[in-house]
Parts: sequence; C-alpha cells; structure tokens
Amino acid sequence: MSEASRSTLAAQVRRPLLPRVLPYALSLPALLVCIGILVPFFTAAYYSLQRYNLAMPGAREFVWFGQYLDMLSDPDFWVTVRVSAVYAVATVGLELLLGLGIALLLRERTRFNNFVSVALLLPLMTAPALASLMWKLMTNPNFGVLSWLVAKAGAHDFRWASAPGSAMFTVVLVDIWVYTPFMMVLLLAGLRSLPKQPFEAAMLDGVPPHFVFFRITLPMLAPYIVTATLFRLLDSIQQFDIVYAMTQGGPGDSLMLFQIRAYLDFFQYTNVGTSAALMIVLWAVTYALSNVFIKQWLKLRERTHGTV
Repeated sequence: MSEASRSTLAAQVRRPLLPRVLPYALSLPALLVCIGILVPFFTAAYYSLQRYNLAMPGAREFVWFGQYLDMLSDPDFWVTVRVSAVYAVATVGLELLLGLGIALLLRERTRFNNFVSVALLLPLMTAPALASLMWKLMTNPNFGVLSWLVAKAGAHDFRWASAPGSAMFTVVLVDIWVYTPFMMVLLLAGLRSLPKQPFEAAMLDGVPPHFVFFRITLPMLAPYIVTATLFRLLDSIQQFDIVYAMTQGGPGDSLMLFQIRAYLDFFQYTNVGTSAALMIVLWAVTYALSNVFIKQWLKLRERTHGTV
C-alpha cells in the first residue's frame, strides 16, 4: 500500500463517528413512518387471502384470491359499489359547485369577506360524528327543528334518514354542510393567487363577464379544482363516520358503503378475511383514482405555466 493510500485510510479512520451516523439517524423517523404504513397494509392483504372467521378458527385456510372472486359474484358487493359511487359523485359534485360559488362571491379582499370566510369554516371545525348527531337531533320526527319546518311546508311524513328513499339525500346534506367549507377555502386561495393582468386586460377590452369566467378564470383555476376534487373524492369514497352515526348503513342496505360493510363484517360477523378483502378493493379504487387525478393535475399545471 502506498503512502498516500495509507494516509487516506488513516483519515477515514480518524473521521468522527457523528457525521457518519447523523444522515441515518435523521432518516430514521421516515423509515419508521414507512414501516407503520406498510405493516398494516400487508397484514390486511395477508388476511384477505384467507377464509378466516374468528367464530370458526378451525376453518381458517388459505384460499388465495377465492374471496375476491366470491365478492365479484355477490350482489351485495355491487350494491356497495353503486351506493359508494352515488354518494361520492353527489357529495363531491355539489360541494364543488357550492364551494366555487362561495369562493367567487368572497374573492375580493374586504373585511366583510374575510369575516364571512372565517365564519364559514365553523362546520369544518366540528367533528363529523358530532355534526351527524346534531343533524340527527334536528331531523328527529318528534322534536327536530328541520322536521317541524318541512311539516310547515306540507311534508308531514318526511322521514329523513329513517326512510330508504330519503336516507341518501339526508346524509349527502350533512356531508355538504360539513365539507363545503373545505372546497371553498381551497378554491378561494386559488382565486386570490391568480395573476391580475389577464383580468385587467379583459376589463379594458370590454370582455363579457361570462367569457372571462369560462375562458380565463376556470382554465387558470383548474389545477386547484382538480386538487380539491381529488381530496374530497378520496374522502367521500372512504366515508364512514357521518353515514354510520346517522344510519349505521341502513335502512336495509341503502347506505352500505365500503367502510361500513367492512366494519360490520369484522365487528358484527367476525369475518376477518372478507373485511380485509373489502379494504384491499377500496385501496385499489382510491389508488387508481389518485393516479388519474395526479396525472391530470400535472398536465393542467404544465399547461397553466405555458410549457405545453
């Protein structure tokens, strides 16, 4: 070994321990978070491949993808898919329209608009389960204020969440009340961050307001709309607390969303394998939707910055 190599090796040996260990120590929390996320996921995937009921531990066996195939031929599973899709589309669509409308009204920075925008955040600060119980009291047929109002309007037998025909309407109404402020605050932040030059030029040229909205405001706001829609869509597909607190998935199977069916399968019927398979299917759906929205968001962002 040459003298230079011996000097380099000696320098490496004399290097303090802390600088060498510090990068690994700093990355340790991220590693623990990854482990904390991946372990439950792979545990659920492992159980989803088994026919495993806590009431019949002796019948536990590996069926691989048998439970997924049984699920696809089960009419109750497709009821869950339909109910979850209707709930997600209805809540996200209405919240997007309402949130955008409110954000446009509060776009100008005035003291009144700032006060109203903060006041409208109050439902978002309420726990969804608590908000559901509050709405359950307001829609009580005996003493609820909303039941009294609809009775005054002539609908004396409106049963809100206790009837299959109106249960979806009621829980969608509660979801809109809780989460529309979330849409509003994201879109309002997007509107206030848009550059003013295109709007000032349109005003000087006398461009009609509807043309400005559809040709300037909406295209520039599109990345914010996609982001807000993605967040709310993922949350709505995985909705549990509002629907369970209001109806526990009923009446019948009218509100049997993914999370509620998986919860009942596990805690009421002790069927671990089926519950885990439902959760894996729900994860696959949310993963696919996330990929679609993120790709669309990247395209819109590039288009907004003029690189496409």
